[in-house]
Amino acid sequence: MMGEKLGMIGLGKMGLPLSLQLMKDGHAVCGYDIDPERMKLLKDAGGSAAASAREVAEQSDITFSILLKPEHIEENTIGPDGVVQAGKTGLIHVEMSTMHPAWQKALAGKLAASGIEMLDAPISGSHNRVDTRTISIMVGGKPDVFERLRPILEPLAVDVTHTGPSGSGATMKVVTNLFVNSCAALLAEMVLVGERAGLSHDIMKKCLAASSVQGSMLTHVGQRLFDRDFAPRGAVEIFVKDMGVAIELATECGVDLQIVPAARKMFQRAEAAGWGKDDASRVIEVYEQKDKAR
Repeated sequence: MMGEKLGMIGLGKMGLPLSLQLMKDGHAVCGYDIDPERMKLLKDAGGSAAASAREVAEQSDITFSILLKPEHIEENTIGPDGVVQAGKTGLIHVEMSTMHPAWQKALAGKLAASGIEMLDAPISGSHNRVDTRTISIMVGGKPDVFERLRPILEPLAVDVTHTGPSGSGATMKVVTNLFVNSCAALLAEMVLVGERAGLSHDIMKKCLAASSVQGSMLTHVGQRLFDRDFAPRGAVEIFVKDMGVAIELATECGVDLQIVPAARKMFQRAEAAGWGKDDASRVIEVYEQKDKAR
């Protein structure tokens, strides 16, 4: 496949690693971030830096964004210096942030009014899994647009699935995170109870890995809980946001969630303690009441 002209809006913990992998695949990547240091890292790796999202779109055939807040995405897509201002009919925009499905669908409609096709393509897996290409990507949008992107996305991931129409990729991500986020809190409870009851880490690791608890969450999050390793992969503040979206979607669907709201309260306590940027495994210190000592 010939290299594509791609743009990345948001060069944070996911956007920059994704850009580096795309360049390894032979694509030209132009990026924009409000942090000049992040743009320097992209340039040092062989990419090019733009002064705005509009400039990214001017230099690209396909743009990507992965940002934390909806207002940031709107500013960089339909805002006064956003991708629509490049005036490029036929441009494809791939929105990879985790947002409410209805919001993603509405954004796709606003971009379509400017002649831009959009896919919602959120990622499951933290930034270290971008480097090993072990993420999965769930993609909502028109089938022909998905097929256009498939050769670009598939080398990045262990699985790339077209989930259906616009908004369905976001729905699948919210459903996925509903489990992942709550499970992180449950794992923290499990580790702490085991410790307090006198089990060693070695015994717990061996027995849990051989039991029905085995799986990716135990391997990755469980190990960080045992080690009290809070270096950020999936940040506390992102868990709080994503669980809020899950609760909102469930309410709209007539589902009265019980587990997710309870788990979210623990992550909210971690955020209130000033640990919002830390890995979500920090929630174990909330169970240990360490947030109240701050």
